[in-house]
Amino acid sequence: MEILVIVFYAGILALVAPFVLKQTDQYGKLVPAGIAAVSGGALWLILTWAGLHYDEAWIWFIVMLGMPIATFFGSNFLAKKREQEEEAELAAIRLRGKA
Repeated sequence: MEILVIVFYAGILALVAPFVLKQTDQYGKLVPAGIAAVSGGALWLILTWAGLHYDEAWIWFIVMLGMPIATFFGSNFLAKKREQEEEAELAAIRLRGKA
């Protein structure tokens, strides 16, 4: 049941992401939702293994703050990586045109 809350929260973050993040044209619309869902699931798993229970506030606090942070940094990383790859491809195309 708790995983459904994480998935629902990831959906909310995906709806908010285009308005908050700068470079949303560099990746698909479902990428922030995927990053949020995977990071939330991973955090939940790690914190459960660490001994936190679902009825404790700390596990919810950490997961609910960690998901937007991971979404922000993950999306920015993907946008910068995509931009670098596009610049490298454009430079390669320009070099082929001069040869």
